[in-house]
Amino acid sequence: MAAAALRLRQPGGGSLRTIALAFAAAIALSIATQAAGQKLLATTSSLTTTAAREAAEAALAHCQKGGFTVAVAVVDRGGHPLAVLRDNLAGSHTTSTAIGKAATAVSFRTDTTELAETTQAGKPSSGIRALPNVVAVGGGMMIRAKGSVVGGIGVSGAPGGDADDVCAKAGIAAISDAIELE
Repeated sequence: MAAAALRLRQPGGGSLRTIALAFAAAIALSIATQAAGQKLLATTSSLTTTAAREAAEAALAHCQKGGFTVAVAVVDRGGHPLAVLRDNLAGSHTTSTAIGKAATAVSFRTDTTELAETTQAGKPSSGIRALPNVVAVGGGMMIRAKGSVVGGIGVSGAPGGDADDVCAKAGIAAISDAIELE
């Protein structure tokens, strides 16, 4: 009886505890409703095998015109190879290096020439070079369409990362108009 006498009553007959519980339930219902309305799946774009092949062929042709024997790899937005081409005279290391450059560019969302600069010994990000499958050497570039990364291209075998970059840019240029319009 004493507990009942101490219970505070609000105008309209409800106790403070009842009102607090009702308020908490309303908040919980609101949060659950908002969470239920959010998308749980993401829609993304990635290069097709056809686009990857066209970019790889253009990059290889550009390097060959310059007298360079290279390998070219084009990966999807997850870093998985879609197209790999190697000049028959390119070194055996060039294939895996080209794939690594392309995948690194996609993974870090930066071209590997820039990554090579920012991860030099003594810089705060130098430890990135020790991570598995990271190739921090020029020649890997992101491929973007409509503001999003849709893949990457890597070139290996030209005399220096700058020359690899030029060939990679030629590959991207060969498909850029087509992928922007889709």
